Amino acid sequence: MNLVSNLYQRFAHLVRELAKFGSVGAIAFVITLILSNALHNEAGLGMGPLSSNAIATVVATTFSYMANRYWTFRHRDRTGLGREYVLFFALNGVGLVITQLFIGFTHYVMGLTGPIAYNGALIVGTGVATLFRFWSYKKWVFLPVEAAQVDPHSGLPGVAPVEPDVPQAPQQAPQQVNGHTLPAPDLSRALGENPAEGYAEFTRTP
Repeated sequence: MNLVSNLYQRFAHLVRELAKFGSVGAIAFVITLILSNALHNEAGLGMGPLSSNAIATVVATTFSYMANRYWTFRHRDRTGLGREYVLFFALNGVGLVITQLFIGFTHYVMGLTGPIAYNGALIVGTGVATLFRFWSYKKWVFLPVEAAQVDPHSGLPGVAPVEPDVPQAPQQAPQQVNGHTLPAPDLSRALGENPAEGYAEFTRTP
């Protein structure tokens, strides 16, 4: 039980992010699925499979960015709406290419043109693209907030105070008396418990 508890505490934050990201991704996928089928279906506009998925992805991506920015990754640093939006769409473009590869291979290479094959390729391609998106969002779009330094004494954020330099007691060379070496005097005892005050008192000129 301790191992499970420790693992949960360590990865709880990641699990919450994954749950939120998965919820947003599920809604975005439904948007993509409904809109792409409406555009591609012969009963609808009858557009091609790739163009239908591309248009639907742009609409779903706009929703996904707003939901992830203000819900999934709202605790992360905000580096500017313009920067995030451009990067978000660029990385979603990579994800779109991944999905398009699955759809194009199924439709044009394998010759499977039915709705089941189309939606199957869409689901598999979207799943692979989703893994890439989650990793890339955390790495390049929604950056972690920089952790503030913590004072080890108070436990509060802030720079720990710098300890003042305490002057060291001067070292005296051993003295020679009648050919015998006398040990150097131990000045640490003379300086007392506070070396700074003791040193000032010891070196004061009378």
